[in-house]
Amino acid sequence: MNLRFPWLALSASIALAPCALADIRLPKILGNHMVLQSGKPATIWGWADPNEKVSVSIGSKSAATTAGEDGKWSVKLELAPTTKPLEMTVTGKNTLKVEDVLVGEVWICSGQSNMEWSLKQSSTAGTDIPAANFPALRHFKVTKTAIDKPQEDVVGEWAVCTPETAGAFSGVGFYFGRELHTQLGAAVGLVGSNWGGTPAEAWASRKYMEAEASLKPLLERWDASVSSYDPEKAKAAFEKVKTEWKMKSEAAKAEGKPAPQQPKPPSAPATSPGRPANLYNGMIAPLLPMSIRGAIWYQGESNVSRAFQYRTLFPLMIRNWRNDFAQGDFPFHFVQIAPFNYARGNPTADLTPCAELWDAQLFTLKTVPNTGMAVISDIGNLQDIHPTNKADVGNRLALWALAKDYGKKDLSYSGPIYKNFSVEGDRIKLEFDHAAGLKSRDGKPLTHFVIAGEDQHFVPAEATIKGNTIVLGNPSVTKPLAARFGWREDAEPNFVNGAGLPASPFRTDTFKAVTADKF
Repeated sequence: MNLRFPWLALSASIALAPCALADIRLPKILGNHMVLQSGKPATIWGWADPNEKVSVSIGSKSAATTAGEDGKWSVKLELAPTTKPLEMTVTGKNTLKVEDVLVGEVWICSGQSNMEWSLKQSSTAGTDIPAANFPALRHFKVTKTAIDKPQEDVVGEWAVCTPETAGAFSGVGFYFGRELHTQLGAAVGLVGSNWGGTPAEAWASRKYMEAEASLKPLLERWDASVSSYDPEKAKAAFEKVKTEWKMKSEAAKAEGKPAPQQPKPPSAPATSPGRPANLYNGMIAPLLPMSIRGAIWYQGESNVSRAFQYRTLFPLMIRNWRNDFAQGDFPFHFVQIAPFNYARGNPTADLTPCAELWDAQLFTLKTVPNTGMAVISDIGNLQDIHPTNKADVGNRLALWALAKDYGKKDLSYSGPIYKNFSVEGDRIKLEFDHAAGLKSRDGKPLTHFVIAGEDQHFVPAEATIKGNTIVLGNPSVTKPLAARFGWREDAEPNFVNGAGLPASPFRTDTFKAVTADKF
């Protein structure tokens, strides 16, 4: 050893030693009990050393590849559907084994709290959880992650559906998946990527929203909030509010009154779950290599105040997902949100923003291909934004999937959908799709139809069923110009078709929306 320059000997020994290599690893979504998509190449991906050879085998199928300079690798395997467990082996310089792999139907279950709402919170949990023994139905809950840059992996694990595990599944997802599994006999994988109270813009990518000029004010508002945020000032302001809250709480207690709601500590807007793109970055982007059949979506309550903007935002988000998943126009079925008293009894509040959100969802159904919409105006709760009947919600979404995606052509899968109208003297005649057997659900006169003349003042209309059409009239409107149905947030109409499925709210006019200038 060169004692004069011992560092030379150390350097030489480091140079001669082999480089420290990293083990092959897989994303969390590719783990024990996973379901892979059948009927299209299933993508298996992960990370290794640059240029490392990697082989993957599942059952009798295998494929090999070489990791890129960035260490990323992926292979595609054509897999036959099976509910019998398979083992996946991934081999490079080390070997990974993934147990209990099924091949079937994989669906993303996304949105806000009504999709996140668990089975154990649902109204029929008492009977459905004890019977939830479905080994081929699995659920992966994506851990909530809000972040300003696209991520490569998520946190979570697959759970097999048993009475012990099912309670934590998305309620809507469970009922949707159970119906598919029961009707198709296929394995079903549900990927629950959802977060309560979040707006649609949080689930879309920044790139897509920047390309839409009308969304510029939304992005700029958030950017300004991020750049101006001062954590010390925010903390000081919170302490002041907290002190005031304590004083008010003590006063309320002394008077025997309920305490005011406790203020929440400040959070940085940069990592807010409401910030545009943050949930896409943390909870959708890492899933993009995954092969899927489609997505179900239950969201919109957080966008009611900007309902007209949703006509742009929601279709953009669907297009964004479809392009980035790169699996064509995969099925995207969504729930038209339930009626709810957003105005909270305020006598001066406008009750139409929610109806304009319904209209934006109907607009999406009509203009975006391969979409479906479950209408739930008959199973909401005007006093609770989280109606607990998730069984009918999931089952109605499943009707769309079974009929449109799995070839069950004999199913009635939608309630009446407005198609067009005509003016006949002092009457308006409405035509609908899915109109077989139009009727009143309760046997009473049809409710929540209104008409207007040139003054654009809407008044209640008598609605008469004539075959597959509805005829509207009101003696005070001799020259009707437009009609609307269910056009207020607390509307719970009784208009259904022969299958008992409710009609979507709609309007025949293009009068300026009350939320048109809300950005």
